[in-house]
Amino acid sequence: MRVLITGVCGFVGNALTSSLRGRVPSLDIFGIDNLARPGSERQLPSLKALGVTVVRGDLRCRSDLDGLPPADWVIDAAALPSVIGGVDGRTSSRQVVEHNLIGTLNLAEYCRRHQSGCILLSTSRVYSIETLANLPFRVQADAFVLDEVSNGPGMLPAGVSAEGIDERFSTTAPVSIYGATKLASETMMLEFGAAHQFPVWVNRCGVLAGAGQLARSDQGIFPFWIDSHRKRSPLKYFGFGGTGHQVRDCLHPDDLAHLVVKQLNCFDDQGGGRIFNVGGGRRAAISLKQLTRWCDQRFGEHAVVSSGDVRPFDLPWIVMDSRSAETVWGWKAERSLESILDEIAAHCVAHPDWLELPH
Repeated sequence: MRVLITGVCGFVGNALTSSLRGRVPSLDIFGIDNLARPGSERQLPSLKALGVTVVRGDLRCRSDLDGLPPADWVIDAAALPSVIGGVDGRTSSRQVVEHNLIGTLNLAEYCRRHQSGCILLSTSRVYSIETLANLPFRVQADAFVLDEVSNGPGMLPAGVSAEGIDERFSTTAPVSIYGATKLASETMMLEFGAAHQFPVWVNRCGVLAGAGQLARSDQGIFPFWIDSHRKRSPLKYFGFGGTGHQVRDCLHPDDLAHLVVKQLNCFDDQGGGRIFNVGGGRRAAISLKQLTRWCDQRFGEHAVVSSGDVRPFDLPWIVMDSRSAETVWGWKAERSLESILDEIAAHCVAHPDWLELPH
């Protein structure tokens, strides 16, 4: 089986490649990456050692895809992944749309030509910001938890419980420009697959985290926070009273790879749909305040400044309910939160200059 991985030199693409090679050595893997992000070129030697051919190319440019050989499956791990993309001054809105949506269109045409299956990596950020922000929460052990009883029985929106948000949760705008491009990409790829009869799986991933991630405060929050704490760099709790109670769950790419292997061997939806939430879930969820306490115990205490400033797109709580993936695929995340944090911290210590790059 030949597999094309887009964004192969990014954190997720590279980690998936390594994990897939270990799980299914017989896979013929090749990749494409535009190497636009500083530091992505660091992955080239390890990919070469794995026997992976990397083509330098840009999904926005159709001719770059026209020159690629056919693949049985495409794993789309390429994107501008920042939720503030298009409004942060680093990238324009058009760049986000061209990378994330036009790139998907060109990839869909590649799949049509070669009858390649597609596994599209999407994001929790397709879910409605307003609906998430208006959920009822209470504070427990320095973290927001869903208050399931404050509004009365049956008053919560569809698709949310103490287990997290599932695939039924609202995707009504606003979801951010980034989220909108990913939601549109999901629809486009699913429509192409239905019209041209190639299989498509969409994995809406929670926060992916692990060693070697090129992190910033707006993406890769776990390595960013751990590395900044270790270096005694300034850290700040924004919004929500400056308490640090906001919560995310994290997922290791190895666990994602476990699901991808199952999907590579299945072409029919078996009545289970095509879209799946894929996250660490409630047992891998942590607040910034709790993460700071973990770092204090690991590296010694480091003060974090509180700020009540509200930033666009910040949310109090996103935990992914992946029970549909468990029902359909027999999959659930296995890596513990502690093991992921330990891996990141050990990498930061071993490679103290890893994040010293212009981003």
